[in-house]
Amino acid sequence: MRLVVYPDARVVVTAPSSFGIATIERFVAKHSEWLHRRIARTAGRKVIHINKAEIAMLKKRALQLASERCADVAERYGFQYKKIAIRAQKSRWGSCSRAGNLSFNYKIAALPAYIAEYIIVHEICHLKEMNHSKRFWALVAQVIPNHTQLRKELRSVAIVYH
Repeated sequence: MRLVVYPDARVVVTAPSSFGIATIERFVAKHSEWLHRRIARTAGRKVIHINKAEIAMLKKRALQLASERCADVAERYGFQYKKIAIRAQKSRWGSCSRAGNLSFNYKIAALPAYIAEYIIVHEICHLKEMNHSKRFWALVAQVIPNHTQLRKELRSVAIVYH
């Protein structure tokens, strides 16, 4: 049997069809402490629902958003980048290569605009500082003074597909 708690606190039990409801209930009861801990972790999360049929449209919107905002932000800092790519990354919102290429997760198009802006500024600042040093965060703070709060908020975002 398998027990899963999704980011939106949905609990799903998978069991062979030959298992009776009593067996499944005992399994869930046996793991109730674990279940409660996992459900508690979902509290306060910002859940964003994405319809799988809308992924292509989100990729187009993400490219448009990144292209427009990167141009503005890079100009503000006086930095230059080479290319922008939109990807379906599992664990990153964006990245910056040493060659000056920027890559963003298509899911930025589903985020609130102010969080997407933070991600874009963050990656643009990596054009100057390829690390997370004090100098890097000082660059980010020039445009996003509340970056610490936004970073924390971004970490609480959970994407759920339908």
